[in-house]
Amino acid sequence: MPNSVLRNVPSVNDLLERPPLRRLRDNLSHSVVVGGVRTFLDNLRREVQTAAAERKMPEVGDLAERIAQWILRQEESPLRPAVNATGVLLHTGLGRAPLADDALAAISAVAGGYATVEVDVVTGERSQRSRAVEKLLEQLTGAEAALVVNNNAGATLLTLAALAAGKEVIVSRGQLIEIGGSYRLPDVMTAGGVRLREVGTTNKTRLSDFLSAIGDETAALMRVHTSNYVVVGFAEQPELAELVELAHAHDLPLIDDIGSGALIDYSQFGLTGEPVARDSIKAGADVVLFSGDKLLGGPQCGVIAGRRELVEKIQHHPLARALRVDKITLAALAATLRLYRDPEKAAQEVPLLSLLSTSLENLRNRAQRIASQAAASPAIESAEVIDERTFLGGGSVPTQEIDTVCVALAPAGRSVDSLAAELRGGQPSVFGRIQKDRLLLDLRSVLPAQDRVLVEALQHVGAG
Repeated sequence: MPNSVLRNVPSVNDLLERPPLRRLRDNLSHSVVVGGVRTFLDNLRREVQTAAAERKMPEVGDLAERIAQWILRQEESPLRPAVNATGVLLHTGLGRAPLADDALAAISAVAGGYATVEVDVVTGERSQRSRAVEKLLEQLTGAEAALVVNNNAGATLLTLAALAAGKEVIVSRGQLIEIGGSYRLPDVMTAGGVRLREVGTTNKTRLSDFLSAIGDETAALMRVHTSNYVVVGFAEQPELAELVELAHAHDLPLIDDIGSGALIDYSQFGLTGEPVARDSIKAGADVVLFSGDKLLGGPQCGVIAGRRELVEKIQHHPLARALRVDKITLAALAATLRLYRDPEKAAQEVPLLSLLSTSLENLRNRAQRIASQAAASPAIESAEVIDERTFLGGGSVPTQEIDTVCVALAPAGRSVDSLAAELRGGQPSVFGRIQKDRLLLDLRSVLPAQDRVLVEALQHVGAG
């Protein structure tokens, strides 16, 4: 029977003359629509041939409408704006830290045309692109020099390859981290041509363990901040200053990977244990590695800061070119760093810091306004304001919770999963978190300007 059905499949030209696809050709290119029709028909023929039961071919007009809707769905970009109402401020899936207005303006200023990425405006000669941010990083961290690459994983790989290829780097066994996306420190070392020398045990590593491991093949000592897990109880690790003293006594560099990239002390937000870049430099670390898009609150990048001779050696390694950043990242990072020169201004204008410092009273007032408007939607059975706890995210302080306020939504005549899915599929996408058969919209991670967007999204949700 499939052959008889296949004979009824209309031609591409016939379908293209139908109103739904003819209108689509006016909005999209002719080649896109033709390609979409052909792909759809190819898929349809395969479905007919493999179907267990005979299928009836739709009327040509109905089929054209179906194809037009399918092409439009295929044209939708999977990358779209989102409202992060999960409560997780550094949500990796949602792009981690939102950028400051100054960073957005800096991007706009250089993105639409040419920019002095690698040109010295005084001499007209070629220069290094990291000069756009190097002085700012030196001021904020106390380092002699700095280099920026695509992310902190890249910073780690490049540093190890440049300073220790073919030799050993000593790391505590309790710091052999694994983070998302299959990043494992031992594998990164292997990729950089470095031999890992792990010392100590999972929970206890002493300075004497490092000392006994140092030999002719040792290129560096390395400390790694275990940002996404904590070893507690019967545990011990050498202090950074102790490792620095030991490394320097043997004429070795100390590499300190602090991970999330705090430029300020986060204890002011009730979050403890995150190392600050300036403190590592002050303690004598020769190279400090950290992210730009986590606690720093800037664009995705990795920062290498430290002694000039080592940073320059890293900069001249062939991998540096493969891992370099573009003008957009440099512009956004520079603008974000400038804000940190005035801590009070940074607290107000770096979105991550502003969200963290928002009072519970402020969150509760916003939640009450949103809840009262959400409750008026026929798709919402109830909207309640509740106190909750959330996490910073992004692999930072995983055991420390943050006080927050949520709008808890119970849908009318449908499942909470269905409500969450419809909100995710909107423009912009709205992401909350499901808890006890209710969808929580956590305002700790929602920018104040997005409150209206949340309400409009809920008003457009269909009832079950």
